[in-house]
Amino acid sequence: MPTSARLRPSAGRPELPLDTDLKAAVAQWLAALEHGKGRAPLTLAAYERDARQFLDHFEAHLGHSPCLGDLERLTVKAVRRFLASRRRAGVESRSLARSLSALRNFFTWLEREGILKNRAMARVTRPKVPHGVPKPLTASKAASVMEGGMAADLDWIAARDTAVLLLLYGSGLRISEALALTYRNAPLPGRDVMHIEGKGGKERVVPVLPVTQAAVARYVELCPYPLEPDGVLFFGAKGGALSPRIIQLTMERMRDALGLPATATPHALRHSFATHLLSAGADLRQIQELLGHASLSTTQAYTEVDRDHLLRVYDAAHPRK
Repeated sequence: MPTSARLRPSAGRPELPLDTDLKAAVAQWLAALEHGKGRAPLTLAAYERDARQFLDHFEAHLGHSPCLGDLERLTVKAVRRFLASRRRAGVESRSLARSLSALRNFFTWLEREGILKNRAMARVTRPKVPHGVPKPLTASKAASVMEGGMAADLDWIAARDTAVLLLLYGSGLRISEALALTYRNAPLPGRDVMHIEGKGGKERVVPVLPVTQAAVARYVELCPYPLEPDGVLFFGAKGGALSPRIIQLTMERMRDALGLPATATPHALRHSFATHLLSAGADLRQIQELLGHASLSTTQAYTEVDRDHLLRVYDAAHPRK
């Protein structure tokens, strides 16, 4: 048997023993996703975690470190056993479906590279994922989030958080896209559009409202750290790149202070951007372009939000209710 090697672990997780051939294949697959497909770091981390969890389970079942030959003999029953174990651990259908998608991607890559061919993953039915409708804030609630950060006596951290939140709601950015901005492409006054590289390396042009430009300029003026042209735009309190978790915590505090619903998250501001544009008469195709959705079907979820809103208004206002 080949000498034992190890799969690159996620932070805080033990390394998984693997035989050399499989370890090399996993590393090459992740590299292909990163360089060939332009997958985001968070996506790569999720795929690596999915592969590690599956191979951990597979190793426990086999009783030895798995190799490529073991994967070639993988059965549909073994895949279902893995999914069942994850479900017993409390993992929801959406996460199970993502794990299966990642593993199918790995096996498709193995076949395309001529390493091995096994269609067991492809023959397993994808877990049914409940149909979810985006949960945007109302226009008034979204406005209250923005107004809370427009006071004249803000410190630099409050100014930073306001600028980030305005980019999410005013331009429909994902939080990862906002935090990936550099000082060189900062939307300062006079720059009313930005070129954003989204998922899969797809570039789109998004508008920047004057109020957002002003908020970014205010943050830049107050920021205590030197801003380099190709360096990060948004800093954390200790001078490193700002973490998405900090913005999530900011929204959590706002939920308590402003009486916002539990669904008020940074991503809900992106949903709100799309829903409020649709309510104002924007074309669905235009919203698709602004959000950077690859498929129109993804954007169409917002029509259901708008429909539900109209029905609630109707029920509340109709004289014959």
